Amino acid sequence: MKKLKIFLLGLLLLILMGGILFYPKLKRINHVLHLFDEDKIVENFRTLGEVYPKSELKPSPHPTIYSQGTRIDLPATFLYEGKSYNIQKFIEDSRTTGLLVLQNDSIVFEKYYLENTPTTKNISWSMAKSFISALIGIAVEEGHIKNVMQPVDEYLPSLKGSGYEGVPIKHILQMSSGIKFNEDYADFYSDINRWGRAFAFGQSQNEFAASLKNERPSGTYNHYVSMDTHVLGMLLTKATSQSITEYMQEKLWNPLGMEHEAYWITDDSGMEVALGGLNATLRDFAKIGTLYLNNGYWRNQQIVPKEWIKASITPDAPHLMPGENELSGHVLGYGYQWWIPESKEGEYLAMGVYNQNIYINPTTRTVIVKLSANHQFNDKDYIPSRIDSILEFFRVIAHSFKG
Repeated sequence: MKKLKIFLLGLLLLILMGGILFYPKLKRINHVLHLFDEDKIVENFRTLGEVYPKSELKPSPHPTIYSQGTRIDLPATFLYEGKSYNIQKFIEDSRTTGLLVLQNDSIVFEKYYLENTPTTKNISWSMAKSFISALIGIAVEEGHIKNVMQPVDEYLPSLKGSGYEGVPIKHILQMSSGIKFNEDYADFYSDINRWGRAFAFGQSQNEFAASLKNERPSGTYNHYVSMDTHVLGMLLTKATSQSITEYMQEKLWNPLGMEHEAYWITDDSGMEVALGGLNATLRDFAKIGTLYLNNGYWRNQQIVPKEWIKASITPDAPHLMPGENELSGHVLGYGYQWWIPESKEGEYLAMGVYNQNIYINPTTRTVIVKLSANHQFNDKDYIPSRIDSILEFFRVIAHSFKG
């Protein structure tokens, strides 16, 4: 009986120790499974740093405060597919948490919703990809990366034998890597959701990227693969010998005068979630838009090379062109981690799932940032979830400044 008690006590201790060791990962798995639930999504999008490891960006020692322009009222309605939509209702229906309109580099509209505030750090999702692109451009200019036509495995030998072997950096920048990948968030078994669960368990993102295979020659088809951006993050850290956070703090965050703290979600090894893990405030997200609107120039300094800006927002191959395109999986065109719609005004935007957007219109000199927590994002019959309806929403605001 005494031996049985000792055995049961030992077993209980093992269970308790296992619970202590695995509780954080079990908590993260539960968080991932309920990340987009209607009653949790808003709070989840502003508190990810309380659940996952993170790498912090400090406010710039010389913060840039946007000047205040003449305040505007938003247009009452916009047209989409021949039907008029009420703008205020569209804002509510897409679960907007923050909306900022900049005209000629000055704030003309700024409003927060669903308890977000000017200091709320909100998840970027894939808007982060456009920040990574800017950092790659700086690294090329500084000579850390020789040229974008180099195969990425010349820098990352761990990718030899994977689908990324022999793939030029440029094709990865343009979401044309040829990698086989299912990005459907609505599919529980998709690759992006498989990655999310592996990430929650603490698996290395680098190892996940190295496990992927290709399905077609690179540079021939525009297929959105979020892990492409992770590979760009791997490239950045290897080429610069700095973490993404360190390099970004020095090359973007400080020079752009970011006002607030921010952070990258990381995996258990400390590697940033380059494909979408940046958490920042509405105004600080806007500064990448202002930087690109001004061709990479900021505070009398060329932060991102002008030539890189141009290449980033210019589709340069048939499979990257906007519109109905048999060589693309999307109606929007693509540059270096920026989306390009069909337009006569040179518009382009950064986009994240669940309706995160940085919209730039160089013709009207307008930048609009919209943060959202739209739990109906995967319902493509739901009008506020559609990128073409959101574009019309942005356009009617930008066009109100014309003439």
